[in-house]
Amino acid sequence: MPKSMDFSDTGLTVAGIIPARYASTRFPGKPLVMIRGMSMIERVYRQASGCALLNAVIVATDDGRIADHVTGFGGRVIMTSPHHPSGTDRIAETLRMLAGNGEHYDIAVNIQGDEPTIRPEQIESVVSLFSSNETRIATLIKVIDKTEDLFNPNVVKVVTDKTGRALLFSRSPIPHIRQHPDEAWTSAFTFYRHIGIYAYRTQTLQEISMLPPAPPETAESLEQLRWLWNGYSIQTNITDFETIGIDTPEDLSKLTNIA
Repeated sequence: MPKSMDFSDTGLTVAGIIPARYASTRFPGKPLVMIRGMSMIERVYRQASGCALLNAVIVATDDGRIADHVTGFGGRVIMTSPHHPSGTDRIAETLRMLAGNGEHYDIAVNIQGDEPTIRPEQIESVVSLFSSNETRIATLIKVIDKTEDLFNPNVVKVVTDKTGRALLFSRSPIPHIRQHPDEAWTSAFTFYRHIGIYAYRTQTLQEISMLPPAPPETAESLEQLRWLWNGYSIQTNITDFETIGIDTPEDLSKLTNIA
């Protein structure tokens, strides 16, 4: 088990960065959709701002409409290139721009801009993993208790070692349980799903943003497999909270209890 201390004793500075783009194939303009009187991006921004471990919360976007909206509700925004293939690359550019102006952070948290139910406690949970000097990349996982989630390829599964270090991510149910019917798998083994929030040491983020796609990543369409393929470890923390990602307009119906 990696040696650790209380995070408040580390002296590390942390930026929460929310990548947001307007041109989504399945849901154009998604960050600006209104949810009970407040836009999705503002909801995410305010939830992130509730995490006491973040020294800054920043929206990184390539769209002037999103930038104007964030500025309008008092948020901080940085304009980035429109050519990034992923949110990871957008965050890496944001950190370089900040550093160029003398603003340096030790850790960056990639906060998904389409998860309006993200909790400050989840952000704190992933950041706290950096109390260990060995942690370079961190993320969250949650126990799977429904058979339909286990066999749903849109629910990413993860297997860890005994210290919580991720061994493999897959859209398939892993590990395979022999001699048990499908409906008995969740009783025979503790499966975990991936919760898509990442935190990185900023130097590590710059390194992984330069890596080419890896064969397992291409097969599964999971960016984190590129990092594992290249020898980077990913530390996990378990969360009890479910996040709801909004990929299509129909997904808004999932937000039944949002205030």
